[in-house]
Amino acid sequence: MTSITGTYEHNMDAKGRLFVPAKLREDLGPVCYLTLGVDNCLAIHPQESWDRFAEKAAALPMGQSKHLRAFFANAMRVEPDSQGRIVIPQFLRQYAGLVKEVIIIGANTRAEIWDAQRWQAAQETMTENLTALMETLEV
Repeated sequence: MTSITGTYEHNMDAKGRLFVPAKLREDLGPVCYLTLGVDNCLAIHPQESWDRFAEKAAALPMGQSKHLRAFFANAMRVEPDSQGRIVIPQFLRQYAGLVKEVIIIGANTRAEIWDAQRWQAAQETMTENLTALMETLEV
């Protein structure tokens, strides 16, 4: 599986359609899964990553797997249209605070869709923790 990387700035239209750049569509594959992400963003999982996650979730004891209900209940299978756009339903736009300006980032095994202002604020915090994380990974 390819590591999904990069940062892409785009505008979402009033119908919730978002253009996914060709390079990112190539990494995600023809079918992917859109769902809730961490820190009020949305996550887009390629089929292979989704299948691996679902398999791990299925192996959890019922007491732990119930915490994933919102993740799976709010997930949807998406395929870009002929113009490379996906439709983000209102309930997911609301969760992530998406109105118009969005940032799509690569996050290794998935992509994430962020409101542009939230991404800017989150990036400041992430940069502070990056040094410690790189030391943990021994990079």
